[in-house]
Amino acid sequence: MRLPFSQIDAFAGTPFTGNPAAVMPMQAWLADDILQKIAQENNLAETAFLVPCADPETADWDLRWFTPGIEVALCGHATMASGHLVLSSVPQAESVRFSTRKAGVLTVTREAGGYALALPAWPADEAVTPEHHAAVAAALGARPAEVWARGSDYLVAVFESAAEVRALAPDFRAIIDLQRGGDILMIATAPGTSDPSGADIVSRAFAPEAGVDEDSFTGSAHAIIALYWARRLGRDAFTAYQASARGGHAGVRLEGDRVVLTGQCRTVIEGEFIL
Repeated sequence: MRLPFSQIDAFAGTPFTGNPAAVMPMQAWLADDILQKIAQENNLAETAFLVPCADPETADWDLRWFTPGIEVALCGHATMASGHLVLSSVPQAESVRFSTRKAGVLTVTREAGGYALALPAWPADEAVTPEHHAAVAAALGARPAEVWARGSDYLVAVFESAAEVRALAPDFRAIIDLQRGGDILMIATAPGTSDPSGADIVSRAFAPEAGVDEDSFTGSAHAIIALYWARRLGRDAFTAYQASARGGHAGVRLEGDRVVLTGQCRTVIEGEFIL
């Protein structure tokens, strides 16, 4: 069996920046264990699998995302990469809709030479205990000013400066131990004041339990922190930079119950995956 394969850098103005995702359209779903093994073989933060949606009134494609370790409920950069793949092959289309299993229908639209990705706004607004705050500080190697949670899957550590976020040296084993019944995405974020990126906010994201120690650019992280930063900055639109080794830029804006991320994509590999 031969499956088409593209590797696409998302939230990337140039190749080798942003976050690479594998995108693999198929005519029908393979078994879950095979999808997981393909993602392990690709060894990227995410592999996106697309199948034509059975109900065209609902969406154009069904979409699932796998890290090398697990299937995830929401992934932004691989959704934008999937939109780039589809829209590049259909020049007359202005948008594409993806039906997902846990995040609803997600839309990618052409915008200003790039794309706009609409994600659900999922706020992290649950207070944590002082003991949990201390454990987060120990795991990151620096004490954040605030720590917020969303369920058992997201922790947000807010620092006072981007320099603190850039200097973090996290203990990935300790981050895994912070689990509260889920697979933790740890987000460290701060205002971008005086940061060389020029962005309004700066972040980093860590998901060692999912097989991704540090993610290059995490769309879902910005869906989690957008409401916090909109309140703190006093506006519904701002710019974001993820301070990973590759780096990644995005525009962020709130539209009702959606967080819209804007950015560019670059296709860097095209070929076939042979089973």
